[in-house]
Formats: sequence, structure tokens, C-alpha cells
Amino acid sequence: MFLMVTGFMNYGQQTVRAARYIGQSFMITLSHANRLPVTIQYPYEKLITSERCRGRIHFEFDKCIACEVCVRVCPIDLPVVDWKLETDIRKKRLFNYSIDFGICIFCGNCVEYCPTNCLSMTEEYELSTYDRHELNYNQIALGRLPMSVIDDYTIRTIQISNKKI
Repeated sequence: MFLMVTGFMNYGQQTVRAARYIGQSFMITLSHANRLPVTIQYPYEKLITSERCRGRIHFEFDKCIACEVCVRVCPIDLPVVDWKLETDIRKKRLFNYSIDFGICIFCGNCVEYCPTNCLSMTEEYELSTYDRHELNYNQIALGRLPMSVIDDYTIRTIQISNKKI
């Protein structure tokens, strides 16, 4: 008899707890329904990206030793590294390095495993063109650093705070 009574009390407590959680989630839904929409005028107003944002890859040609680690760790074997072995100095000579951002999944493995730190991620996330072949960047295009959103005087930056409810 005692076990049956404690079982009903335990079941009742679980029911009350579940009802409270459902009520809390419903209140969060209602609080979001009362918000006004935030409209961002895109070309003139941009969001400030977080520090951990993985944007376009930046490449430094002079640091690269053509080890092809970036190609091996890439899940889709995307970076194209053209090199020639110089027999007189027994080193690889890098001719061309390119990444097609139309295919890239921005996982960041190439940046993580590069032994010479010639690859880094920038905050540029606007890789849009009318022709997908323009997204194939060679070492010259990869070497250009994008202008920071904060430093651009033509753009008003918007900071959206992430408040926990």
C-alpha cells in the first residue's frame, strides 16, 4: 500500500514538473510573438560577426611550403596545389594555389592543420556572384585581405545582443 501511495506522489510530482516546463516554453513563445521585427537595410547596415566566424580563407603565398596537408585533411579534397620539385635545392616550388568557394564547406580543417600558418579565416562571409566560376579563387585573390565591417565608413554596423531568457 505504501509503495502504491509513493508511486502516485512521484507520478503527481512528475506531472506538475512537466506542466511547469510546458508553461515556461509557452511563455517564451509568447514573448517572441510580441517582438517587433528588426529590418536590416542590407548594403548599408551589416551585422558585426563574432570572433569565431568562419568566413573566407586568406592565403599567404610566401609561407606555403607545398606540403599538401590542407588537401589531405579537406573532406572534399578541395584545395588545388601545383608545385614542382627543385632537384638542385631538394625543395618543392609552389606555382599555384586555388580554392573553389562554390564547393567549400568552410569547415576550417585546412586552417587548423596547416603547419606554417599560411592559411587563416577572415570575417568575410559575402561570397555571392552571378557566375559560380568567379568563386574559384587563386593565390592572388586569396591573398587579398577584405575590409573589416567595423572600419568601413559607408556601412552602419549593428550589434544584436544574445540575451538568455
